[in-house]
Amino acid sequence: MRLMQRLRRASLWRLLALLLLPLLAVVTGVELWMTRHDALEAANTAYDRSLLGALKAIDANVSHASGGLSVELPYTMLEFFELTASGNVYFRVASSDGLVELGNADLPAPPAPLVPGVPQFYDAVYFGESVRLAAYQRAASADTPAPAVRVQVAESTRSRQEFIHRFVRRAAQRDGLVLALMVLGAAAVLAVALRPLARLAQEVQARRPEDMTPLADSELPADIRALVGAVNQQMARTQDLVAQQRQFLDDASHQLRTHLTTLQMQIDYARREPDAAQVQATLAALGGEIARATRSTQQLLALGRSDTAAVDCAPFDLAELLRSVALELLPRARARQIDFGIQVPEAALQAVGDSGLLREALTNLAANAIAYTPPQGTVTVSAAGDSLGWNLAVEDNGPGLPASERDALGQRYRRGSQAATGGSGLGLAIARSIAERHRGSLRLQARAEGPGLQAILWWPRP
Repeated sequence: MRLMQRLRRASLWRLLALLLLPLLAVVTGVELWMTRHDALEAANTAYDRSLLGALKAIDANVSHASGGLSVELPYTMLEFFELTASGNVYFRVASSDGLVELGNADLPAPPAPLVPGVPQFYDAVYFGESVRLAAYQRAASADTPAPAVRVQVAESTRSRQEFIHRFVRRAAQRDGLVLALMVLGAAAVLAVALRPLARLAQEVQARRPEDMTPLADSELPADIRALVGAVNQQMARTQDLVAQQRQFLDDASHQLRTHLTTLQMQIDYARREPDAAQVQATLAALGGEIARATRSTQQLLALGRSDTAAVDCAPFDLAELLRSVALELLPRARARQIDFGIQVPEAALQAVGDSGLLREALTNLAANAIAYTPPQGTVTVSAAGDSLGWNLAVEDNGPGLPASERDALGQRYRRGSQAATGGSGLGLAIARSIAERHRGSLRLQARAEGPGLQAILWWPRP
């Protein structure tokens, strides 16, 4: 586990050393093993050919002309063969009945029965020395009762081993040089390939903190251009977020400064007013302004949270959400003599979303409906769901909105022509922001029956 974490955090140079070098070493080892196998096969082929020549030279000088077995050894041939073998050379000539035997009598026998006329090559140990032997059995002559003749020739394998070791050593030196060149070449190629990344890192480090202009990708490889494109998109989103937060601060400071200015004016008026009744009226106005300032502050905080807070999606009960909003707003509705009710789904309806943010959105929609609906009016909150998603709806029988204003409402501090005094124009903006954070939408439309407005917050299934 720790090794994998280290590999993920390692630089490309170290990753190359940890992964590529062992792989190249294994490949080089396999190649050397194959080279040694090929060298052994080639050496055996070459030396066995010389061994077979000595065997045939001896066999050619075997004769039965005297009625027995006679051999005229080709000493010049054996001396030359001993020189090429760079070691001891042994031979043995024997009859199949074992009565006649010439040369080295105790040479190791072939591991398998000999086939007349077919030479057999094998390895053995002779007096502690590794030797290579060739054995041959001449078939008995049809016109003579003489027994068959077996000829064996052996040579030391020292010259073969020296040849193989010398060949493998040269191959190892060659492969080591090739491995070093491959590593140096890979390092050089990697350095050239990573140069655009190093240049890009220097460019980003040299930027000012407020510089959010897109990174240039004209001279970058295709793979890095995709990364730069993603970084540019993220910087654009960050720039939009910073602009949005700056606008939010500007709007919030303007909204709160307006309330504070009004409060200060009312306090100054109360201080100068000698009439106690007028002072009481001013204090009542102060209380109303403080309530409006509190409401604006709460809405500003809710708007900021809806814009920046992470959407924590989880299953929740829509009916329970409706009941909690109704309990919160019921005193306000009674104070305005509004018939405030909810339509709970018959069956339990589970939705997936951020219940806290959605409750904030529904509360703002319902509070707006209560504020703009005349006394004796009705406000109904409902919920529904289908295979595509879920929705929360608030319906009232108030004055409604002209069609020309429905699309514009929902922007921050944008109020309708029939809005009540003291409103901040943030309630619909909060609901729209929360809907968009859930990849949904806020729709304002006229009631199907009679005057009034229906606000529907819809969001899709994950």
